[in-house]
Amino acid sequence: MNKKILTGLGLVFLLVLLTLPLSMPALAAPAAQLTVFPTPTPGADGRILYTVQPNDTLWRISAITGIAIDELRALNNLGTDEALREGQVLLIGLAGPVEVTPTSGPSPTPEAAVPTPTPLTSTGDICVLLYLDVNGDGLRQELEVSIPGGAISVNNRSGTVSLTVDTPSGGISDKFYPEPEDLGYTCFKGLSAGEYNITAAAPDGYNETTDANRSLILNPGDQSFLTFGAQEDTETAAEVAIIPETPGRSPVLGIAGAALLLLGVGLGIYAFVMRRTGTRP
Repeated sequence: MNKKILTGLGLVFLLVLLTLPLSMPALAAPAAQLTVFPTPTPGADGRILYTVQPNDTLWRISAITGIAIDELRALNNLGTDEALREGQVLLIGLAGPVEVTPTSGPSPTPEAAVPTPTPLTSTGDICVLLYLDVNGDGLRQELEVSIPGGAISVNNRSGTVSLTVDTPSGGISDKFYPEPEDLGYTCFKGLSAGEYNITAAAPDGYNETTDANRSLILNPGDQSFLTFGAQEDTETAAEVAIIPETPGRSPVLGIAGAALLLLGVGLGIYAFVMRRTGTRP
């Protein structure tokens, strides 16, 4: 009896196990989360580029491209802690340039001709100033003017240039952008590049306070400035001091003052004589 009961129960249990899967709804397997990475195609210059997507990291890009993280950093000059930006374009490899099959079509518009750069000039300028060195320090001050009547000579080593000119007056200008000539300089323009010897001779009555002869290497396109100083000798300084100039004072005032002084002296003498003779004026 017991065997029959156990056998029946076993059959029922087996039947329940066989029918249970049929009564349960089937569970769908989760879809694999795959990152879309199309086969890279090199550009015309042979570079293979990747655009950073949302939530991308170097580790993720390395995983989907198969390129080591260190190589990605080296290709894009990325720092160790540098973060990526969405939309950033990364270089992930190099390949040969893509061969483009030419297709028939309209003739391309010819490119505009690029102007030929103007060659550098092979000449330069030398500007020389002979100035009145008032304090004798050998350094040209802003208010130290040019000495007229001197001579400036410019000669080059090859002997193809030999120029001598007289020095002008000047040296002070009220122009906002004065030319060198406005400041008393004498300029020798368009000189060939090379080594030059420059001499400045002061006129009579002046003693040089700087070297009177200097050498200069003139490079193409240069504008070189040289200053030579001179100071009045004792005789010239004494002659100038005898007749000091008083700008802005009229001589009429001096004459009128002298006349009034003489009139006063005359009246004084007349009063004295009248008092001696006992006559009242």
